[in-house]
Amino acid sequence: MIHINLLPVRAAQKKEKLKFQLFVLLLSLLVTGAICGTLYFKQAWAIDEINNEIASIEAKNKALRKKLGEVADFEKKKKEIEQKLSVLRELKEAKSGPVRLLDELSIALPEKVWLTQFSESEGNIKLSGFGDSEKTVALFMQKLEKSPYYKDVELSVTEQSAVGDVKMQKFSLNCKSEKPSQNK
Repeated sequence: MIHINLLPVRAAQKKEKLKFQLFVLLLSLLVTGAICGTLYFKQAWAIDEINNEIASIEAKNKALRKKLGEVADFEKKKKEIEQKLSVLRELKEAKSGPVRLLDELSIALPEKVWLTQFSESEGNIKLSGFGDSEKTVALFMQKLEKSPYYKDVELSVTEQSAVGDVKMQKFSLNCKSEKPSQNK
């Protein structure tokens, strides 16, 4: 009887199975390595993109901080200029105030009234002078009252007085100065 030895075939089949299993193992390791490498490089690329974006945002932030500092300096300078302009306006108003008071006084002054004293202190005005009659002094008071720069015109003293050979009305007035409204 013939005996066939089947052991080497089984050993060969085992070797083939082992080679196939090693091949599948190596192939799965390669595929897993490729997938992990791809994911790694994808994450590294995403991290680089985010770092570039952060650097860009920080550069913009730095530029904006610089502009913010410039704006703050501009606001400070603007405030200083506005204060200076305000002071200039006040000085201009104060400068024209007495001039306007005297101009309005000369407009209101009738022909036969002579002033001997004009004094102004903190908005209170005292006027003294002579008029040819009580009517002329009253006309002067009415004209002053109509002026936008004078208010509360009151006669404090009136008496008849002789200046040389002529009889005159000596008077004293009290009133207040007022800035007219600028709604014109």
